Amino acid sequence: MLRTAERQNGSMLCVGLDPEPTKFPAKLRGDASKIYDFCAAMVDATADLVIAFKPQIAYFAAHRAEDQLERLMAHMRRAAPQVPIILDAKRGDIGSTAEQYAIEAFERYGADAVTLSPFMGFDSVQPYLKYQGKGAFLLCRTSNPGGDDLQSQRLSSIEGAPLLYEHVARLAQGPWNLNGQLGLVVGATYPAEIERVRAVAPTLPLLIPGVGAQGGDAAATVRAGWRGVNGETVAPIIVNSSRAILYASSGEDYAAAARREAIRTRDLLQAARPPA
Repeated sequence: MLRTAERQNGSMLCVGLDPEPTKFPAKLRGDASKIYDFCAAMVDATADLVIAFKPQIAYFAAHRAEDQLERLMAHMRRAAPQVPIILDAKRGDIGSTAEQYAIEAFERYGADAVTLSPFMGFDSVQPYLKYQGKGAFLLCRTSNPGGDDLQSQRLSSIEGAPLLYEHVARLAQGPWNLNGQLGLVVGATYPAEIERVRAVAPTLPLLIPGVGAQGGDAAATVRAGWRGVNGETVAPIIVNSSRAILYASSGEDYAAAARREAIRTRDLLQAARPPA
């Protein structure tokens, strides 16, 4: 699905759907009942420009808008059936609880993939892999500074021992990836680490947040993470931008402004791809 969307839309850009009613354009501002309307307008404005959409579940749940998220998921499947939907939930539990979270992501919302925290080990990933054709992106090297507290720690005091995030990447590339369903989340604010993750996990798709409002370098991100042969993608990257696109304008032109910013970001990413 990722490769098809990348080819069809000429894009590595993912639009993150993080609706904050206080930031909506003037005619919708502050009205949580308009979350669906705002996000659907963003989808319609960018459906032919993206490799994926990434709704963040907390932005809906905080406003008791899960029903609007369900409507939005259905709208995305109708308006852009070729574009994968990654539900950004960062779940990280085990056993029957993880099974319920998998039902939520894949059966209730109909997502194509979900983000997960692998901190509790393979037990926290396995329930999602029972869904054939669905994907899971594991938090690996995240874009926040506090990620260093755990992710950049060495697994032992032996010189050259792998860092924790490198170990997660190895597990995802190897023994955990039973059916080719796994990808990794790596922040755009750390392009050197993206390159290290790519060396460990040469074929996994990478979901890369942090471009745009968070300050990640789009061109450096592509150079570090995208891999292809003769111009054809071998290892896809999904570069997410949320606020810079969603809130490109607070006026009546908010959807058109979002489209302009999405085109600008998509073209910037495409230009950074190495020559065939």
